[in-house]
Amino acid sequence: MIKEISISVFSFLLLLNVVAAQGFDDEIDPVLIKLKGQIVNIDDGLPIPYVHVVNMRTHGGTTTDASGKFILEMLNVDSLAISVIGFKKMYIQIDPRYNENNLYTIHAIPVRFAIKEVEVKGERKEVDLGLPEAKSVDISPELRGDGYNSKPPIIAALFNPLSFLQYHLSDDEKEKREVRKAIVSEERWQMLSKYYSKEVVMNLTGLNETDADKFMLYFNSKGILNHTSSEYDVRAAIIGQYELWLQEPAE
Repeated sequence: MIKEISISVFSFLLLLNVVAAQGFDDEIDPVLIKLKGQIVNIDDGLPIPYVHVVNMRTHGGTTTDASGKFILEMLNVDSLAISVIGFKKMYIQIDPRYNENNLYTIHAIPVRFAIKEVEVKGERKEVDLGLPEAKSVDISPELRGDGYNSKPPIIAALFNPLSFLQYHLSDDEKEKREVRKAIVSEERWQMLSKYYSKEVVMNLTGLNETDADKFMLYFNSKGILNHTSSEYDVRAAIIGQYELWLQEPAE
């Protein structure tokens, strides 16, 4: 009796193993499927375009489109390699129970590197375009001429007659030129004061302060210097007039 019960229990357990084995084999039985998938960033869920999807068994594959989607024919037991720049390479196996009517989502993990601060230095290479070098204009914008800042040549009337006539006939242009002349004259007189002073006269002539004052009265009465005089002109005029002053009768 006990022997018969033992045989029955053993037979029952064996039957369960066979049924379970058959059920498992049915689940992993290789079947050709058309996988419709999408690869997204695991951080923000955004789709990742141009990801390489390779079947590890056949070494064939495809690439995701701009929305991160792809379609690939494969066996339901195949493994896939997922790779794209900026994300970790992954090896995945699709759920054998995948339904072709559903979109299979794969989450890719970004690669992050901790790098030190990088200092980039460079030198700008000068490019010669073959153009004439532009000259800077030291005239304030409000005083610049609409056509010309200086008197144009006669030939300019042929190429730019309107600007030529405006330069000669416009009251505004004439007023601008007069203001510019006054400014230049004042600046040159200021420069002249550096070349013509009592100290300069005393150094060139050897006169004391009293005689230097007398000589400068004589020199100024001649009206030799103007705002265009250079340092050389001033020194030459002082020496020349000093020799003439010495010939003057003493007061």
